[in-house]
Amino acid sequence: MASDCPAEQLVEIRSLAQGGHGVATSADGRTLFVPGTVPGDRLRCRITEVRRRYLRGQLVELVQSGPERIVPQCRHFGDCGGCDWQMLAYADQCRYKQQLLQQTCAHRLGAAVAECLEPLLASETAFGYRSRAQLKAHAAGGAFALGFYRRGSHFVVDVQDCPLLAAPLRALLAPLRQLFAGTSYAAWVPQIDVATDDAGAIRLLVHYRGEDLAAFCRWLQPRLAALAVAGPLAVLVQAGRKARIRLLCGEPQLRIRVDEPPLWLAYGPGGFAQVHLAQNRALVARLLDWAAVQPSDQVLDLYCGMGNFTLPLARRAARVTGVEDYAPSIEAARANARETGLAARTVFEVAATADCLSRLTAAPDLVVLDPPRSGAYEAVAGLVRLRPSRLVYVSCDPQTLLRDLVPLLGQGYDLLRLGALDLFPQTHHTEVVALLQARG
Repeated sequence: MASDCPAEQLVEIRSLAQGGHGVATSADGRTLFVPGTVPGDRLRCRITEVRRRYLRGQLVELVQSGPERIVPQCRHFGDCGGCDWQMLAYADQCRYKQQLLQQTCAHRLGAAVAECLEPLLASETAFGYRSRAQLKAHAAGGAFALGFYRRGSHFVVDVQDCPLLAAPLRALLAPLRQLFAGTSYAAWVPQIDVATDDAGAIRLLVHYRGEDLAAFCRWLQPRLAALAVAGPLAVLVQAGRKARIRLLCGEPQLRIRVDEPPLWLAYGPGGFAQVHLAQNRALVARLLDWAAVQPSDQVLDLYCGMGNFTLPLARRAARVTGVEDYAPSIEAARANARETGLAARTVFEVAATADCLSRLTAAPDLVVLDPPRSGAYEAVAGLVRLRPSRLVYVSCDPQTLLRDLVPLLGQGYDLLRLGALDLFPQTHHTEVVALLQARG
């Protein structure tokens, strides 16, 4: 620690930064980032990281609360790393998300982007929205801790209740803990994936690291009735890789509802669906509105998953090609296309995005991208070469979205619309949609 940088400092938070941390000025004039703080907080913090231009700190004592700080609804908040903004009222969370997005857009794309930025679409409910979660587990002294990692560690916080979880999953915390507590198998269960869907079904995927998988399944199966869930229940056990999954009971496919009239889309264990099902429907509706698909359009849906965008688009376009590098998701997409009567208007391909684009010789009318948090930089060169007339980019990370937009805007595209949707209340995370059009 540098001599001019005290290990503990008394500071005042002046703003929030990308990533959700409070921003203060350290004793030596550097920018100091402190998680779990809000503007106006006066606090004592411990310096945990020293860089040339900035510092990171940890809240030690809240001396005086800022005017926007509220009492978190969850008693585990601050210890559990599952969410990070419960100390802000939901309206303030939305205001800061919009403000931070506007700031980072202006920084990366220029002040003119303000003309394209639309108001954030807030969630109708700030709690009880998470339709799936990865519950971490740890056995010690006959107890079975079940919850989420403490922020920045692999320490499992034993979460007795989680107000972010959908009600059917929230009700499972206690019986799952009781199921394994004090048993010889508890030490071999590091994680339980819980999920529910729009039809009220529940799926559990128990991760098992022990030697005798068959014996564990024989022990577990007759005890599942103790979970007493209200809806249909599927339970699977995974040992190691996803390929080693054993179904103990129930239908493993979950089903979500999108579009109007409703399309029901199924996805299996290991597949992906947004955690906020109602906001996912709003996301699909926004994409369809902005894309303005015509009946003659040829559409390419990259990172398509199980068809969340592909199949609503196929209702409106001549043909939609969905591309995804995870084969089970493509299998689910094809099954969903058959079940919804849209198989004749869709083609699905297991491929890496860059490989798919490199093989195309003609540009589609519309390309939709919904990449993972790492973004779609691999697609930029292919998109510039093909030059489709319209692009809709959906992102869970505004930073990687803007990184990918810069070269597109520099090589023939205009940004027409950009807006955020809140799919993750009580956290700093934001989903963003951008609409681009080729010049000329």
